[in-house]
Amino acid sequence: MSRYAISDIHGCLKTFRYMVEEELKVQPTDALYLLGDYIDRGPDSKGVIDFILELQEKGYNVTTLCGNHEDMLLDARDNSGYLDDWLINGGVPALKSFNTDTLFGIPAKYWKFFDELKLYVELDDYLLVHAGFDFSLPDPFSDRQSMLWTRDFEVDKKKLGNRRIVHGHTPISLNEIASTLRKPVSPVINIDGGCVFDSRFGYLTALNLDTLELHALKNREDM
Repeated sequence: MSRYAISDIHGCLKTFRYMVEEELKVQPTDALYLLGDYIDRGPDSKGVIDFILELQEKGYNVTTLCGNHEDMLLDARDNSGYLDDWLINGGVPALKSFNTDTLFGIPAKYWKFFDELKLYVELDDYLLVHAGFDFSLPDPFSDRQSMLWTRDFEVDKKKLGNRRIVHGHTPISLNEIASTLRKPVSPVINIDGGCVFDSRFGYLTALNLDTLELHALKNREDM
């Protein structure tokens, strides 16, 4: 059994599928942790979710966390005043992938998927989250905003213990990710290789949580 973490797929279905099926060759006995931002900006948000649901239906061990883009979508559904914010942050291609012009055209099973996303996962050796935590609070797990949106946070090692935090949300270069992995005491690992930003970053990355091996796959959406 291997454990993998992937973040910030952003509608890049071809790249994501290739990573899971060809690069990692994920098996039902493995654990796949997805750290949010499945939708927006990229060409096939619906396809990404369909593939995740397909894996789960086939018995694969896939855990899905919420990202800030799913959070924006849910806000737009619940309050129309947030709709424009979502649309200008990548919602237009997301709606297109569902073959609809409005949120009401998104089928119920996808809303169920969004509503059931977790905010974090706590393992013996890792905390997995989309963005980060506010360790200044008595309970860092109580702050939804930080878990989905923060871009800068300081770790309280007393609260973190011997665990490491793996997150996405803020695109960084492969060199920056690799540099962090070379630091054995680094408590925070960002794995967002900015897959959807092909001209600036352009990599989907997967981290083997057991070996710290980094799998990096160049954006394949035009192939």
